[in-house]
Amino acid sequence: MCEKINENHYTFTVLIEKDEDGYYLATVSSLKSCYTQAKTLKELYPRIKEVIKLCLQEEKHNQTMNRIH
Repeated sequence: MCEKINENHYTFTVLIEKDEDGYYLATVSSLKSCYTQAKTLKELYPRIKEVIKLCLQEEKHNQTMNRIH
């Protein structure tokens, strides 16, 4: 789920699971291929923000390219 609060602020639902090796896996299902992992939750949280930012940039780029073609 994604909720746009304003032009520069979004709220996303993030699923966090712990795998059999002890790594935390975070997935943002509302964004295509948006996932990351880390050994600790402290490491995971900034990675989630980073991957969401990258996925949003990619979606924006793809929308721009679709308008051009």
